Amino acid sequence: MSRRIYSVFALSLMIVAAASQAQTLTVLHIFGGPDGNNPRSGLVQGKDGYFYGTTPNGGASSVGMVFRISSSGAFTNLYSFSYPTGALPYAALVQGSDSNFYGTTISGTGNNNHGTVFRISPSGALTNLYGINTNGSDGDNPEGALVQGTDGNFYGTMGSDGDTNANRNFDGTVFRISSSGIFTNLHHFPIAGGFDGNVPLAGIIQASDGYFYGTTVYGGTNAAGTVFKISSTGTLTTIYNFSGGSDGRGPLAKLVQGTDGWFYGSTSGGTTGTVFRISSTGAFMVLHTLPPWGSDTPGAALVEGSDGWFYGAYAAGGVNNSGMVFRISSSGTFSTLYSFSGPDGAFPQGTLVRGSDGWLYGTTYWGGNSCNCGTVFKFSAPPSVPPDQISAIQLSGTNILITLPSSGANTYQLQYRNSLTSGNWTNLGGSISNMSGSQVVTNFGGALLPQRFYRFEIAP
Repeated sequence: MSRRIYSVFALSLMIVAAASQAQTLTVLHIFGGPDGNNPRSGLVQGKDGYFYGTTPNGGASSVGMVFRISSSGAFTNLYSFSYPTGALPYAALVQGSDSNFYGTTISGTGNNNHGTVFRISPSGALTNLYGINTNGSDGDNPEGALVQGTDGNFYGTMGSDGDTNANRNFDGTVFRISSSGIFTNLHHFPIAGGFDGNVPLAGIIQASDGYFYGTTVYGGTNAAGTVFKISSTGTLTTIYNFSGGSDGRGPLAKLVQGTDGWFYGSTSGGTTGTVFRISSTGAFMVLHTLPPWGSDTPGAALVEGSDGWFYGAYAAGGVNNSGMVFRISSSGTFSTLYSFSGPDGAFPQGTLVRGSDGWLYGTTYWGGNSCNCGTVFKFSAPPSVPPDQISAIQLSGTNILITLPSSGANTYQLQYRNSLTSGNWTNLGGSISNMSGSQVVTNFGGALLPQRFYRFEIAP
């Protein structure tokens, strides 16, 4: 009999809803070189329903391309980059309010080939908006995706100043550029001291308060990276300094603001990686630790699902240590949903995007076939009871009081075990039919243990 499992985690009266039903990953495209090579960034779904992305290698001139792919895997190479007009697009695209896509390259047109900002139409017509000039104060290496602000301009970051001469005096910038190419530098991160951070690789986001929030890989009071906010006019405030210890170091992934107002992000350097959340005023909490992978390439940001969970891809970990897809709750409950093995891809660096069909879409940097050029995939997110529908779990003496949505014709069975990841599940009490609202389930094991994990099994 097929079964769906919804889990309840009771520890300090916390709740988690999770499904044990197996998820499905479908490889939509395997890169082979001429059609692209080793995508470092994720996809963006256009208004036309297609997904758009970049690869820094491959294409007609082997220096990168822009592609389009359908949800069923129909693949089109829209544009192949070539010197000197632009090369090596590391960052994901963003679709502007004018329906065009905007992005960056880290090499090509500009002084000493230090990158471009470009616009491309859904049909592949590309316009270079700006060539980065490192002899001035523009910066260098725009590896993070742009974001369109509420004022219509696009905002982004440069990872360094690109000047190898002795007069180098800053290490990264935050900039603004209009859709017509008017470029303004908003902030320079100084290389000397670096107390407001160095090397903002991941890009920035605009929050509900109007400020832009981002991270630096290095610098800060502990030289382990920072979280900052900056106004549209360039006023920057450091709100958190990483210690390089249990909170991680070197945040490479872009932040995301949850519907709860908190910002969520991850680190990948130091002795361990972390998933964290932080408030706009700097209140910080480590939610989960991850295997470190220490790359200097921006990692995948989290994406909040319609079920209230955050989903992510990570370049390390998983059963095969080839990367994984995971989800995490706002309180830190973590599940590995899928482990890459090679033929299906490996080393996913790009942010997942939830398609209009409910699937998660993403890319892997390696794997696929002997070319090891990467893949495009889609992944069926697990069904779950949204956390806001499980409104309470309380103790009533030695009994458990749980509020759940109506079960309809389903029958629930409460089970427990003392470890979340191992051991047999034991039924607790009898099954409950037509469950709705608050229910008291008798704990026949006696007094509740200090730590015990509970789940509801639903048998159709």
